[in-house]
Amino acid sequence: MTNKKNKNRGRSMDFIEANGVALRCELSGGGDRTLVLVHEMGGSLESWDEVAPRFATSRRVLRYDTRGAGLSQKVRGELTLDTMAGDIAALLDQLGIAGKVALAGIAVGGAIALHFAARYPERTSAVAVGSPATGIAAERRAPALERLAKIETAGMAVAVEDSMLNGYAPELRGDIARFERFRTRWLGNDPSSYATIWRMLAAAEMQDELARLRCPVLVIGGSLDRVRPPALAQGVARAIPGARYAEIRTGHYMAVQTPDLLFDCIDEFLKSVSV
Repeated sequence: MTNKKNKNRGRSMDFIEANGVALRCELSGGGDRTLVLVHEMGGSLESWDEVAPRFATSRRVLRYDTRGAGLSQKVRGELTLDTMAGDIAALLDQLGIAGKVALAGIAVGGAIALHFAARYPERTSAVAVGSPATGIAAERRAPALERLAKIETAGMAVAVEDSMLNGYAPELRGDIARFERFRTRWLGNDPSSYATIWRMLAAAEMQDELARLRCPVLVIGGSLDRVRPPALAQGVARAIPGARYAEIRTGHYMAVQTPDLLFDCIDEFLKSVSV
């Protein structure tokens, strides 16, 4: 393990080998409660830059680059949500974090968080997910896989304009510097790893496990999300017993686009369930 102390007190960036893969993570804050933040497809732990510090004033916050993303080890071949959830469990073990944790995830990160809750109910206190990507409709799979083949051949640039138009609505680009930083970071993804993660999503079938969840769950829809519109988020909420649904004026990459709105929504939920 390599440990680099950040200038900010109580914050450390680590590179940890866990569950057979090298993962970059950051643990900040302190206390008995822990919140795990899981970023969207094409994102990295930086997606939470304006959210994590606010949570860290009252709890430990673990954020990380999922395998295949950011500075974590790249992936090829078959990948499953089970493996992704296992990465979180292994990170918690390596960091000595025992007991239950809350999780918050965006898009595919939401699917990973929900799968963790289903696989490790004894380790999960609550889950909050924004525009959770819990699967792909059958009619969308063929064109999506064709698009992925182009990305693998020509790189991320062939898909960036469509991805930004649908996921980062022009109405949310008032802070143009923030948008340009995110767009440029998105372009830096490894195309093969991105395609591998997307194929994992295309193969996901989560309906049965969603119905078995018993921890408190909040599903958040983005009114400006054109990748996964609010109706899809509402469908996930309906599939989970007792889940709450909230809608905010944001898009698909909500942790980046509207960090204040997202923090307030998740924070209110966690406080309401005493987590």
